Amino acid sequence: MHLDYSLGKYMPTPQKFFTQKSSFIFSTNMPFQAQNVPSPCFVMEENLLLRNLERLQYVRQSANCDLILALKGFALYHTFPLVKQYLSGATASSLNEARLIFEEMHCRAHTYAPAYLAHEFDQIMFYSSHITFNSLSQWERYAPRIRQYHRPISCGLRINPQYSEVQTDMYNPCIAGSRLGITRDQLGNTLPEGIEGLHFHTLCENDSHTLARTLEVVEQRFGDLLHQAKWLNMGGGHLITRQGYDADHLIALIQHLQSTYDLQIILEPGSAIAWQTGYLVAEVLDIIDSQGVQVAVLDVSFAAHMPDCLEMPYKPRIWGATDPQADRYTYRMGGMTCLAGDYIGDYAFEQPLQIGNRLVFDDMIHYTMVKTTTFNGVGLPAIGIWKKDDSFQLLRQFGFQSYKDRLG
Repeated sequence: MHLDYSLGKYMPTPQKFFTQKSSFIFSTNMPFQAQNVPSPCFVMEENLLLRNLERLQYVRQSANCDLILALKGFALYHTFPLVKQYLSGATASSLNEARLIFEEMHCRAHTYAPAYLAHEFDQIMFYSSHITFNSLSQWERYAPRIRQYHRPISCGLRINPQYSEVQTDMYNPCIAGSRLGITRDQLGNTLPEGIEGLHFHTLCENDSHTLARTLEVVEQRFGDLLHQAKWLNMGGGHLITRQGYDADHLIALIQHLQSTYDLQIILEPGSAIAWQTGYLVAEVLDIIDSQGVQVAVLDVSFAAHMPDCLEMPYKPRIWGATDPQADRYTYRMGGMTCLAGDYIGDYAFEQPLQIGNRLVFDDMIHYTMVKTTTFNGVGLPAIGIWKKDDSFQLLRQFGFQSYKDRLG
């Protein structure tokens, strides 16, 4: 497989996915190897997932740390048996995620939520090996139940170091007024009895050098408490599998923490596991001239199927497309809901688009899949895996019942 790093990302050429054309646009009636792939469909490549898992395993083994999968970023549970061979386990942000980890990965979760529901907490304890609390009041409320539980559970507090280099406020947990984590002024000089760990999560697709600057602040403000703890969870946002990430620098940072504070280190990346592992296949349903702008209406919705594109925001890559150029055919990509803002950017192609063409959105597996909705009643994309043996496994298609089950 060819890997193009010119834009800092892996860009697989699609010859093993579809019959190749120079424009990477595919007609619905054209024979191709993956002829059973429906549209729309999320397709994850097993080989690309394995590539990421091997790199993550290198970090986990070299640093003797726990590296666990964050379900909020990647929850394709059909791959959990494979993931478990390379990683230490998984982390949950809700009861449903904790249960899915228990049932499909056959281990207990590291669980954290901004607040817990009292009627769910017994189940949270059952499915969890670690539970992190977002505030002292949450810990004080549930500590008696933890102490009376028949099995030990390691408990921690989420801290807010008040330092983050994330530039998008929606993804920055350290902005003023953030509800996430406990600032240093709220903690005394001793960890509460029963608290064994500290947890911070202030990164978002960052590198090890951003982590190093963050750790300087964490050690300055919480170093005395780190000496009292048994573990430190450094959360997610470590984009270890991105081209150019300095894994050995990360390992050195972890080893520094281990030797200085005698801590077990835990990392829980979401994006890194499924980074550049798959695609969202879409089809052109219509082409409209909108006051001089050519709009391609697709069978996917950016609002419902790719909401992170509008939240972050960012412009996803389409195979064979470029930014608008004078000598190319330019189209705005429109979604199929009635939301006026359900569109994303302008793309240029070597050839004119036609109704029925297939488009392939790159890097759509991490976070994108777990955020899909059925707004407007639009159907959810199918889900499949391109296997190591070049076969396609369709895992799930969604119909009316999936929509109806969300409403009553």
